[in-house]
Amino acid sequence: MQNNNEHIEDTIDVSEVMKVRREKLSALQAEGMDPFSIKKYTVDCHSSQVIENYDELEGREISCAGRIIAKRIMGKASFCHIQDRDGKVQLYVRRDVLGEEPYAHFKKMDIGDIIGVKGEVFTTNMGEKSIKAHEITLLSKSLQPLPEKWHGLKDTDLRYRHRYTDLVVNPDVINTFVTRSKIMAAIREFMNGRGFMEVETPVLHNHTTNAAARPFRTHHNTLDIDMFLRVELELHLKRLIVGGLEKVYEIGRIFRNEGMSYKHNPEFTMIEIYEAYTDYNGMMELTENLFGFIADNVIGSRKIQYQGMEINLESPWTRMTMEDAVKKFTGVDFASFDKDDAKAAEEADNHGVHFREGSTWGEILNEFFEQKVEENLVQPTFIYDYPIEISPLAKSREDRPHLTERFEVFITSRELGNAFTELNDPIEQKERFIDQAKKKAGDDGDYSIDYDFINALEIGMPPTGGLGIGVDRMIMLFTDNPSIRDVILFPTMKPVEE
Repeated sequence: MQNNNEHIEDTIDVSEVMKVRREKLSALQAEGMDPFSIKKYTVDCHSSQVIENYDELEGREISCAGRIIAKRIMGKASFCHIQDRDGKVQLYVRRDVLGEEPYAHFKKMDIGDIIGVKGEVFTTNMGEKSIKAHEITLLSKSLQPLPEKWHGLKDTDLRYRHRYTDLVVNPDVINTFVTRSKIMAAIREFMNGRGFMEVETPVLHNHTTNAAARPFRTHHNTLDIDMFLRVELELHLKRLIVGGLEKVYEIGRIFRNEGMSYKHNPEFTMIEIYEAYTDYNGMMELTENLFGFIADNVIGSRKIQYQGMEINLESPWTRMTMEDAVKKFTGVDFASFDKDDAKAAEEADNHGVHFREGSTWGEILNEFFEQKVEENLVQPTFIYDYPIEISPLAKSREDRPHLTERFEVFITSRELGNAFTELNDPIEQKERFIDQAKKKAGDDGDYSIDYDFINALEIGMPPTGGLGIGVDRMIMLFTDNPSIRDVILFPTMKPVEE
């Protein structure tokens, strides 16, 4: 539904529109009708209730509020649509009902203004469930025009910067974040229902012990020490397992000072889960059940659509060792030349796999997997038994100690989760930390050993399974969004000059 004023705003300079709107505000204030002076408005009904509970509400007077998103003036009677948190509803506004002066004020209102309306629920001659306005109150004046053709914008950067406008004009964006909220609630329901305890651990760390992640460094003035925004939740949660809590989880923000892309944001949300007396097989079972629970209770089906593909979340999910996955998709059998660094390098050269000079058999196996296999893992797949070089916190396999009891879960060719049978040997853990620190020293030096965690392990940690899931990537999957920025309300952006 278009209105003449709306069309005019599309064809004149935005600065002129803003000038006109400020003049309207000044006129209202001069008349003692400043919309910004209103502190409260009683709302007893939302747009969805008018539509869904029409039979119950028909003929009753209700009070609702929302933003004008369309307006059509027709002399003595007019129509407009307002949008609230649930959607939109039509208003029917008559001069002889509203009154001559209030109707004149209504005609001057702009697209984007926020109004309160009291009126009767009814159906128009065209069959649209609507509200016949008895009273309209301007609650907030919009001083900038809304973008008329927002859906057609090529510059998604603007949408992320101005998320507040994106939410106003794009219902799909609202649906994404409503679904996100439901998924977060479902995660907690599932975890709490299985006897896990939700906890909170520090965001500021004295150490950064994840060699694969680059931290943000800050300085604590009172203590006069450098500190780091956390790159993981793991070590504090394991301390709680040592303390006897047995089943804990945390949903928290993680910060990594690394590249940005459609699947990476420097600030993101993870859930990490630790359970005593289980292993990585138990974490596989938990992962399948968690995704299935969300699919059943939020989406309504375990067969979901993602970017034109059907993803089947029904159990059981495919399980392959990293060696088997590389053999399946490249034909190279790493098990046949176990721990032979030279042979691994030769195979990498033959297959165009890039690796750092001096890489070991395990590191090259991982490069094969990342460069040649990941893209093929569209349906839910567990890849397990990772090389020890890239798994410093996972327990080794007894029969092949250069491999660890670790898995990652892949869906739509993306890694969504990472899990271990946790290493609980303090002597071996200390050796691995020292080895990692030596390797990291050649990079940027932001790696230090958390000796207090070693001390905790020396107190004694039971056999434990641990799991981390990237919540934002999970939500991308369930909301059919191609970029992580589409599921984070305020993604990290490079500043622009105002």
